[in-house]
Amino acid sequence: MKKFLTILIAVLVLGFGSYLAFVYYVPYSVGYRSGELMKFSRKGVVVKTWEGQISQGLSGTNVFSFSVEDKEKEVVEKLKEYQGQYVKVTYKERYASFFWLGDTKYFITEVSAEKSPLLRN
Repeated sequence: MKKFLTILIAVLVLGFGSYLAFVYYVPYSVGYRSGELMKFSRKGVVVKTWEGQISQGLSGTNVFSFSVEDKEKEVVEKLKEYQGQYVKVTYKERYASFFWLGDTKYFITEVSAEKSPLLRN
């Protein structure tokens, strides 16, 4: 009975660890979005995460919500700088999210300033 319990616990721990590794390291998709950076803030009660929103339409009709991991310090600084401007972001979408990483499944990996297609002079 002791051997069975040990094997069962080992299988459960290994399975859970494999699930966590799969969700964290295997992206569901990788892509690009652009729009006006409407909001970028650090929020949370116990665990603080970086969260933001990009407006992809007129008057904020299509909003893309995203998260940024703490290890992406350069991205965080650029997003703070580009607040209110038109930006292009590169993101990876995960199968699921962990509460200590962010609220969404979309994680920004790169950001750059772009010219707005709405304000053509």
